[in-house]
Amino acid sequence: MANVNIKFNGKEFLLSCDDGQEEHLEELALYLNEKFSNLKNSLGNIGENKLMLITSITVLDEYYETKKKINLQKKEIKNLIEKFKELKTLVYNYKDLKEDEILKLSKNQDNLKNEIEANQNNYEALVDKTTSEIEDFIKKNNPDTKIQ
Repeated sequence: MANVNIKFNGKEFLLSCDDGQEEHLEELALYLNEKFSNLKNSLGNIGENKLMLITSITVLDEYYETKKKINLQKKEIKNLIEKFKELKTLVYNYKDLKEDEILKLSKNQDNLKNEIEANQNNYEALVDKTTSEIEDFIKKNNPDTKIQ
């Protein structure tokens, strides 16, 4: 345990605290003394006990207001986290949906490519066959060729 000399309302007090907490205790005492002095200046000499009670209530009021704000912020953060989780789920679902669509489009593209190649081969075969038939027809109907 560490001991710290604190000055409050013009008087010295020796207080104990855990080791390493000396500076924090001094900050708290300084803050409390400042609140006490400000209230003493604004309210006048109403008695040390009553002034100490009003100072304590004022500091406690600040504490509870801060605590309310923190709890409200925690609720807001919790809501934001839930909304973020929902949004994250929506994003991943959308991503999966789009990946499925891309896969389907890719398969459709491959099928269309195969169909075009098959049609091109059929077209070329048809052109070759037609050309051959026209050549045969010309040969048969050409007076310069001999009939066998």
